[in-house]
Amino acid sequence: MSLPNDLILSAKDDIAIRQDLVLVALGKRPADLAIRVGRLLNVHTRMWALDQEIVVKGRRIAWVGPAGQYKGEVAGRVHYPDLSAVPGFGEVHKHIESTHLTPEYEAALVLPRGNTWTCEASHEFANVDGPNNTAFWKTARSHGVPHKVFIQPGSAVPPSGWESTGGHYGYEEQRGFLTEDLSVVSLDEVMDWPAVWDPQNPAYERIWGMIRATVEQRGVVEGHGAGLVEAHETSAFAASGISSDHEIWSFEDGWEKINRGIFIEIRPYNFPEVLPGLLERGLPDWCNIAFTTDDRSASETLRIGASDYNLRSAIEHGVPPETAIQCVTLNPARHMRIDAWVGSITPGRYADLVLLDDVGSVSISAVYADGLLVSEGKQYLGPQPDISWPEWASETLNIGRLLTAADFAVRAPSDRHSVQAALLRPFHWNQDFLTTELKVENGEVQRDTARKITKFAIIDRYSGNGKLASMFWLGCGPADPDTALACSVAHDSHNVWTVGSSDRAMAMAVNHLQEIAGGWVLVHRGEIVAEVCYEIGGLMTARSAEELDREMQQLYSAAEKIEWMYEPSATKIWKPGFPETLIFATLTCLPWRWVFVAPSDEVPSGLVNVNTGQSHPVVW
Repeated sequence: MSLPNDLILSAKDDIAIRQDLVLVALGKRPADLAIRVGRLLNVHTRMWALDQEIVVKGRRIAWVGPAGQYKGEVAGRVHYPDLSAVPGFGEVHKHIESTHLTPEYEAALVLPRGNTWTCEASHEFANVDGPNNTAFWKTARSHGVPHKVFIQPGSAVPPSGWESTGGHYGYEEQRGFLTEDLSVVSLDEVMDWPAVWDPQNPAYERIWGMIRATVEQRGVVEGHGAGLVEAHETSAFAASGISSDHEIWSFEDGWEKINRGIFIEIRPYNFPEVLPGLLERGLPDWCNIAFTTDDRSASETLRIGASDYNLRSAIEHGVPPETAIQCVTLNPARHMRIDAWVGSITPGRYADLVLLDDVGSVSISAVYADGLLVSEGKQYLGPQPDISWPEWASETLNIGRLLTAADFAVRAPSDRHSVQAALLRPFHWNQDFLTTELKVENGEVQRDTARKITKFAIIDRYSGNGKLASMFWLGCGPADPDTALACSVAHDSHNVWTVGSSDRAMAMAVNHLQEIAGGWVLVHRGEIVAEVCYEIGGLMTARSAEELDREMQQLYSAAEKIEWMYEPSATKIWKPGFPETLIFATLTCLPWRWVFVAPSDEVPSGLVNVNTGQSHPVVW
């Protein structure tokens, strides 16, 4: 009997597979593999069972129980008497694009670290190429990659009512995505809060249309509630139908939202502020909590880990191992309504197992995914397809022309020797922008390196019109002369940005970025000294994590020779040195107010208050 390949989930195929599993579970049809383990964690009860056997047919589990009791035929058997089996770890909210690896190489990186499935928060690539977004995320799986990606089309496409990108999602698009197949599961983080509560916001109808389409298809509406901590705000957030929040920065924030029925997704860098309070309160039921990554680069993943790091860190903060494991397996799967396929070692689910030689330290000996042994230690053993990505994925920087130094000039009003200038800084969450006086020379407003004031520009990568906006930023960028940094990762619109001490260096960096189809370019004293290629979507590379890391280390090494300006800002992720986190400094969601976006007819200067829609010139 020929069965579906069980890679891309569909209801029709799922039924055929389950009909076969029923007969295998009854011993009436042969199984492919029996995996015997020293003990197995049932995450539904948080209890361990000794000497258990997991019987596998195809990619799924057919039977689980005491070793020796399965009465059917089995083609092959393996035995791990000293290992403990727990379910494959899942990411309830992760941007794979932030690893900067295409999905087939993401799999090779995270599977040995226990991560067998991910809910892909897909507004990053969707803003690059909205029409092809879901096809992109299914490609690796359709090539046999055992890492499962559940797609969450992004509400932030575009991120705000004052931005245009390579995608535009509303009711019709979301409805279509959710009816494609079972791999599309939710609406990704609703993060434009003014567009939810303010009927006058230009994105109001679009956002509510996406929420409606998700509710109609019984999907999950994910949220982003940074800064919403007061009872009226959190009540409104929950009342909207938004079900979760991963922007949990304090215990009080998390406790408030749990008590409003909101599922909280806690990131490891927030554990110190959140987990001790939950433990001190004696929270008896952790079912409304998951641990998740959100954003983590390949280099950082190689250094600290993936889902295994999240789990290990939670245990180190005092969460009992069984509860912590539940928070990276069953809890996120139930929340996303995909627990029929992942989240536990039970019949009908994919045969995803993490075999631990020490539970407390999350020491991974081997990983199975889809019933295949995909890793031993840190060595990936699974399939690594050579995917030829189409042009819609690899040719995405459409600036349309080469730029010159003159393009980055900020012109002063005529006959002025000085001007008032608007200033932003990285992660500037204040109610208003800063202002300062800057000198004018030859009609152009000048930087002031002595006061750590430099120039920042955003270039429209979608229209092909070569549009850009420049303004002055405080406490970031290079102090060395004729030096600039450019990047095609700019959350969440992913236009190109550059920061530099000279307009010439900024133009040089952006022009070379176009040549390599995206990534990073560093110019130092008029010479290109480092580059990192993100040739897929300008966000990712189709190379191994190790190869990408080598290129990143070369960039870091070159950056160490440069003096970088620094001023503290509102968040601890902004640090001195190479300003890598500038990739997040162009966000337009909560808690940002005044932001800098690519120029448009509505916002010709690029400076806009995303809460009110008010725009402002950058100099006057």
